[in-house]
Amino acid sequence: MTVSHTTSPESTSSPSTPGLRWGILATGFIAAQFTGDAQLAGLDVRAVGSRSPESAQRFATTHGIPTAHGSYEALAADPEIDIVYVATPHPMHRETAGMMLEAGKHVLVEKPFTLNRAEAVALRNLARNKGLLVMEAMWTRYLPHMRRIHEIIASGGIGEVRTVFADHTQSMPTDPEHRINALGLGGGALLDLGIYPISFAWDILGEPISVQAAAHFGATGADTEVATVMTHLSGALSTTMTSSRGKGPNTAHIVGTKGRIDVDGVWYTSTDFTHTATDGTVVERFETPRQGVGMQHQAIAAEHYVTRGQLEGELLTLDDSVKIMGTLDEIRAQIGLRYPGEPRLR
Repeated sequence: MTVSHTTSPESTSSPSTPGLRWGILATGFIAAQFTGDAQLAGLDVRAVGSRSPESAQRFATTHGIPTAHGSYEALAADPEIDIVYVATPHPMHRETAGMMLEAGKHVLVEKPFTLNRAEAVALRNLARNKGLLVMEAMWTRYLPHMRRIHEIIASGGIGEVRTVFADHTQSMPTDPEHRINALGLGGGALLDLGIYPISFAWDILGEPISVQAAAHFGATGADTEVATVMTHLSGALSTTMTSSRGKGPNTAHIVGTKGRIDVDGVWYTSTDFTHTATDGTVVERFETPRQGVGMQHQAIAAEHYVTRGQLEGELLTLDDSVKIMGTLDEIRAQIGLRYPGEPRLR
């Protein structure tokens, strides 16, 4: 049995290149998590922007950020900012990330990339036209345990991958006004939670060639449970389960012809995994050194990409972010989920 630890230029505790000056757009829970991890890693967080001056100032005081802007426009106009982390609700991603790009800022935008594929195409094209980085903040892709998992698969350590399954199941508030239940805020389990296992299946098996989905809906019309079965080009299958009404194990499993990888809960954060051979022998127990939640790795990667003149991520390309939004569109079309003012998905 082997116990492993890994580090790489994009998973170290601090950047090894001259740092960019970061702005934070929005002041919610996920913005606070990102900011804490970024500062823990030594990144230069210079400003925060909110539609509320009071909220911006409160966030800045809490996190020791020098500048608080009382509007998104003011953050976009700040000449001291090179790159902006966008943490608004996903129906606003196209508008707010686009505003930052128009102002000449690089952008790391929370997942899901946008509300739908059409918006993703528009944001991708804008970034390319401006010659700026835009990157989906699917931070799981950049975590040390995911890097090691890819090494094992690439080396043939579990043989041919045949099955991937993962859940993201949480017990979240039932208040109709909460964002998870509000259709006007892009509410529902799929886009808020299901993006993780859907993107995970893509990461391991590539683009699905067929998708089947089933769902249950709450009183507000937002989806509370979504299950998927996807067939991928190799013939391998993936299954995902998402719920906002009950907390499950939040584990992930990759099964191959020579063994399997069982990722501990919570699988999409900095965590550990076990690589087991088909005869039950533990080949490797990978244990991840913890530093914060793990959101800093994607930010460090973004800095390296910008420094090298790259305009998109290597572990999750812009085209794949667009295609994943297309998969989510297909799932929503099948279950009958459309947001206010949104055109038909197909």
